[in-house]
Amino acid sequence: MKVSVLQFPGTNCEYDTQYAFEKLGADVEIVWHKDKNIPLDTDLLVIPGGFSYGDYLRSGAIARFANIMDSVQEYAANGGKILGICNGFQILLEAGLLPGAMKRNDSLHFISKYQTLKVINNDNTFLSLLKKDDVLNIPVAHHDGNYFIDNAGLKDLEENGQILLKYCEENGEAKNLNGSVSNIAGICNKEKNVFGLMPHPERAMEELLGCDDGVNMLKGFLQ
Repeated sequence: MKVSVLQFPGTNCEYDTQYAFEKLGADVEIVWHKDKNIPLDTDLLVIPGGFSYGDYLRSGAIARFANIMDSVQEYAANGGKILGICNGFQILLEAGLLPGAMKRNDSLHFISKYQTLKVINNDNTFLSLLKKDDVLNIPVAHHDGNYFIDNAGLKDLEENGQILLKYCEENGEAKNLNGSVSNIAGICNKEKNVFGLMPHPERAMEELLGCDDGVNMLKGFLQ
């Protein structure tokens, strides 16, 4: 499987992402933001975490206009699979490839820690190897992770099975980590080929480093 990983000025998780997918047996290529086309043999496009363009103006707002993004839009429209992690999720929101927006955490502080998540919907490629209501332990690291969507948009997400992950306590009970509407940590589009989440599964690949709950998340794309 060929995984292409985008790289912007300020991206800092591209090599973690490369390591994670290579560990799962994928062929990974880093793609620079000034390129105009993603590789033709791409099976999965990943927009990794970091602080593209220093998060100036608004997280992901400048990266959304990079040369490569026209190719990303076309790839998504043709059914290509895209995963946005943290800043990558923010970029997908800014690009209109996922619904909603990101705000500053309600605490106004950067949050960096392991956080438990509940699987809400697994009828998609990303979470196909997990069960509904599974609880995962995945690192988070964000300042602008407060997901917002209006009531009509939230209803659409719920009705279409687009809510993938929610923040929770270790026992699976609901937890509001950062102010996100309905505790949402990850969503997908209606077609279920574009996925975004704030937590970092690529940082949860080995027990030696604290947890390997990210393995079956990313492995879903390789089936």
